[in-house]
Amino acid sequence: MATKKSKLKKATAKAPTATANSAAPAGAPQPDPSALSIGDLKNLSAIIDVASTRGAFKAAEMAGVGLMYNKLQAFLAKVAPPEQKPEDAKAGQPTTVAPATAGGGK
Repeated sequence: MATKKSKLKKATAKAPTATANSAAPAGAPQPDPSALSIGDLKNLSAIIDVASTRGAFKAAEMAGVGLMYNKLQAFLAKVAPPEQKPEDAKAGQPTTVAPATAGGGK
């Protein structure tokens, strides 16, 4: 007489399993799920800012948190490309002038 565990093992062994690798082309490198990106570090900076604003840290902890926050900001300033402000983006785009109409238009 087979137990529930052995039946379960047999059923899962026969069932086809779909993996993330089956959708990716053969030989394609898989991204490291534990890798940190610049976006992750920016989000961490925002989290520290919000937590300190809400009073999540004790006074004795603020020096250490501030030190790490400043180091993180300095690192992001070195490695992250500068963000364009909306007025800077407009200045870099060529302006187009609409052609004048023949009848004066007024």
